Amino acid sequence: MQKIIEEMVDSGFVGVTLRVHDEHGEWTGSAGLRELGGIEEPPIDGHVRIGSNTKTFTATVVLQLVAEGKLGLDTAVDDYLPEFGLDRRITVRMLLQHTSGVFNFTGEYFEDGTFVPGIPATPAGREWVDNRFRTYRPEELVRLALSKPARFEPGTDWSYSNTNYVLARLLIEKVTGRSVAEEMQRLILGPLGLTGTVQPTSEQDIPEPHAHAYYRYEEDGQTRTVDVTRHNPSWISSGGDMISTTCDLHTFISALLGGRLLPAGLLAEMCTPETKAGYGLGVFVQERPGGGTVITHNGGMAGHAALMYSTPDGSTTLTAALNYVDDATMSMGVAFQQATQRLVAEVFGDGRAGSAEAAEPARQTR
Repeated sequence: MQKIIEEMVDSGFVGVTLRVHDEHGEWTGSAGLRELGGIEEPPIDGHVRIGSNTKTFTATVVLQLVAEGKLGLDTAVDDYLPEFGLDRRITVRMLLQHTSGVFNFTGEYFEDGTFVPGIPATPAGREWVDNRFRTYRPEELVRLALSKPARFEPGTDWSYSNTNYVLARLLIEKVTGRSVAEEMQRLILGPLGLTGTVQPTSEQDIPEPHAHAYYRYEEDGQTRTVDVTRHNPSWISSGGDMISTTCDLHTFISALLGGRLLPAGLLAEMCTPETKAGYGLGVFVQERPGGGTVITHNGGMAGHAALMYSTPDGSTTLTAALNYVDDATMSMGVAFQQATQRLVAEVFGDGRAGSAEAAEPARQTR
């Protein structure tokens, strides 16, 4: 595993830290640099923007509120959020499963290779850099998405959309009368003691220690690389704004799949995948090398990324934090896929990478 993460750095990542828990205990390792031009390795217990791993936390809170009777999984979202005029066919389940069809406010990638932009997100190059301290309200992101044509009729297809999870955030806040951060603390962070995990809104800082994140763009024929560790994550909201550590991610996913956060029936629903992409309710359910499945979500957030994999019972986990130089073309995507496949094969399979798929970090958050 140490060799794999060193090869990840050789492939272009700035730094990588890895944590594995299994029947033998815990293993941790790091490779690369905490920041460009420095000499320190990234901190093993460092904080990282976890990108779309946020979706698993958010989905868990929604399902906990279903268990408390505050939300109905198959109830129309419009019943709770009538101010948006949503299609009445869109249910809470469809938000969590990405089957609602609503436009992705960070931009839509289509099968023919075309891209339809939304807000100035990380595919926007310098425009995102120049706007990275702007505050967006969740309602603003939703209204922008709803001003665009739906991708498909609700429930008829699957497409990854950050808008689904901003709507989920607004659902949480509407039915509880409290902020998503307060509910996250009440239902997950407090009970599990996740002191290294933060649910921000527009706060720009990331707690120490942390590795640095970078973004690269072209201007006047020159390549410019900017340290974007500090930025305002309200542009992605609950589609990917949380901060955590590899230790906290391990504690969370092992507790979730071990049955400590959800009733058995709802946990089973969470881990039941739809057919097109293998996505459940806030998690991917993937085949693993040698047979069986892994429950996972990965995420990238403008030069930071996090991996979170587990066996279905939570007994074996792999969590990782990466820092890298992001750009509008997601140039690290292929290297990310190849490296995660190797890690999953090593930890969960027979050591031969191949059948486990992993979405690149940037695409998952974007």
